[in-house]
Amino acid sequence: MKRREQRECIFQLLFRVEFNRQEEMPEQADLYLDDIREEQTVKEKDEAYILEKYSRIVEELPKIDAMLDEASKGWKISRMGKVELTVLRLAVYEMKFDEDIPEKVAINEAVELARKFGGDDAPAFINGVLAKLAVKQER
Repeated sequence: MKRREQRECIFQLLFRVEFNRQEEMPEQADLYLDDIREEQTVKEKDEAYILEKYSRIVEELPKIDAMLDEASKGWKISRMGKVELTVLRLAVYEMKFDEDIPEKVAINEAVELARKFGGDDAPAFINGVLAKLAVKQER
């Protein structure tokens, strides 16, 4: 499984956080992986990577959401679309907490996810919010 496919799986699993209670998420993760296995062969290392990264993102959600609230003036996370919020959470994690992924790659991949899963304005919105976060780091 390529990194982009893994990222897409993480996005789809993370999206479920908005619709399920925390205690339901282990079962949701199992169901999601079962669905993926029906469509394609998934290596154990890919499953492990997806679940590990998903878990790390969930652990950092309070910090990530605070960064998003700060960077998206006028668009508190409670007002954001669920797709856009999930894409942003994944991208912010990659930008701020994952040293293996260059910031520009995280932004580009987030915009691609927004194109695939979000509305017409999603890519520009995602790019704008993430650009503010990238600038803050450089200052």
